[in-house]
Amino acid sequence: MCGGCCRRQRGPDGAPVGGRRRGCCGAILAVLALAAAAAVAFLEGTAGGVSYAGDGWLHECAKWDAEGGRFLASTFYGASVAEVRGGEAEERVVLADPDAAGRVALGLAVDAPRRRLLLVYADRLPRIGYAALGAYELGSWRRIFLTRLDVPGESTFSDDVAADEDGNAYVTDTLGSKIWKVSPDGALLGVIRNSTFTQRPGALHNFLGLNGIVYHPNGYLLVVHTSGGDLFKVDPKTETVRVVKVQGSLKRGDGLELLSATRLVIAGVPSRLVESSDGWETASVTGQYVGPIHRVGSSATVKDGDVYVNHLVGFGLGKKKTHVLAKAVFSPLAAAG
Repeated sequence: MCGGCCRRQRGPDGAPVGGRRRGCCGAILAVLALAAAAAVAFLEGTAGGVSYAGDGWLHECAKWDAEGGRFLASTFYGASVAEVRGGEAEERVVLADPDAAGRVALGLAVDAPRRRLLLVYADRLPRIGYAALGAYELGSWRRIFLTRLDVPGESTFSDDVAADEDGNAYVTDTLGSKIWKVSPDGALLGVIRNSTFTQRPGALHNFLGLNGIVYHPNGYLLVVHTSGGDLFKVDPKTETVRVVKVQGSLKRGDGLELLSATRLVIAGVPSRLVESSDGWETASVTGQYVGPIHRVGSSATVKDGDVYVNHLVGFGLGKKKTHVLAKAVFSPLAAAG
């Protein structure tokens, strides 16, 4: 409590007179409100990049579609995909699959060689059963397939997706810490499970498991474990899993994007730049980007050599919320000793 300054005044007979003074309490609240507003304004000012209006509070993932000249973003509620074009202040929904109605759209990948979009669907929390992968033609948005991944009675939360050079897709399960493999025509080929994925014991290290995933042109997958902070190198043919020895923390890592064969962007709180010179046997965190941390970085993409970090949370009081694709500039970090 703030003490005497906010007590009611009393008359000669000891009875309360008038209302509470609005002195120190009001002043303190006003200062706190101004400080909070200034902090948010500062963080918003660090975003740069692309700001646009869209439906709903949460947009999980956004990727650059070079051929289409646009960003494609998944919407958490509505299970749809919207396009965002340069110079336009508002998103436009281009895909809403009626067979995924009532679910959430999460990770997406632009499979440019096959001119298609891969999109992960999951249940709305707190439900944790449904998991599916959809594939759609870029442009016409004709559905190629919608494949269920879940098994009855199993708790799953499908999260992110990557495609290899043959068109096989790999989807992470952040609850079960496994990877589903789906063929180019939508057949479920199998599941990659390995005890290495859950090598760190305890609920704290496994609350959020496998999350962001990318396919490296040298033929393997890189996958981040959000709670454990591990980066895994996975051979999709042999299903061999190795832990990449990383100097620096990757905890709270979310979506991944390769900037080059030797540089990886991990979106999160904060977002990080990770580099490897030995084929991802070892790596180092060499840069960090904070940006509008209150919006929560959730995915990354590369446009014309620049990194853009999609932020999960939209802001605003109206039906349309303001969403941010921040242009990330990474501050160099000293090499770990």
